[in-house]
Amino acid sequence: MARPAPRPANDLEMYDAHAERWWAGDTAWLRTLHNMVPARLRHFDRIVGDWQGLEVLDLGCGGGFMAEAMAEKGAKVTGVDPAAQALAAARRHAERMGLSIDYVEGVGEALPLPDHRFDVVVACDSLEHVADLERVLDEVTRVLKPGGWFLFDTINKNPLASFVVVTMGEKVLRLLPEGTHDPALFIRPADLQRALTRRGYTVGRFQGFGPTGINRRLDPTFGLVPLTAVNYLGSAKKRG
Repeated sequence: MARPAPRPANDLEMYDAHAERWWAGDTAWLRTLHNMVPARLRHFDRIVGDWQGLEVLDLGCGGGFMAEAMAEKGAKVTGVDPAAQALAAARRHAERMGLSIDYVEGVGEALPLPDHRFDVVVACDSLEHVADLERVLDEVTRVLKPGGWFLFDTINKNPLASFVVVTMGEKVLRLLPEGTHDPALFIRPADLQRALTRRGYTVGRFQGFGPTGINRRLDPTFGLVPLTAVNYLGSAKKRG
């Protein structure tokens, strides 16, 4: 019997395919995504301070894990994602939780949003999936207010990151579905820093981010780590 063909790299259809299970807690890789949120938010809290009343864009929001966490802190959150079914799941869950979040279907290269609207743009697990990073950064800059923050995490571009994320994370440990990532789209910190500096940002220090333990379900938990060789968090302030 012939083996099934491997899934294409950077297969974004999986976000719609798993939309109904996004908040169920019975899918290991979705629990992994959810487990990343507290550590990200603790790091971003130190930069933003008080989220209350801030206009925040969650770019690549998926089913709403990060969007809800920020809304619970009082932010006025807009989530943008191309996955229509994931957005539908996000809307349903936000309604059940009594959270007012505006979910909009769209892509980072052409955000369906007005200029200079947001105090903060957050992009977690999204920059390494976009078709045109330069256009996405242009769009982030367009919708961000002068003095606003761009907060992100993404994956470094090097053989170690490819091995850890794709070979081990997808193919061996199966923490993510096979085909989730395309290493060609990973981003070197120095390249991202230069791209942001060209657009008039003051770029903060990048910080390593990764697994730091396991919970009772034997799922990884996350936090800051010493090296940026695989995943890294960053911040950049748009100059006025």
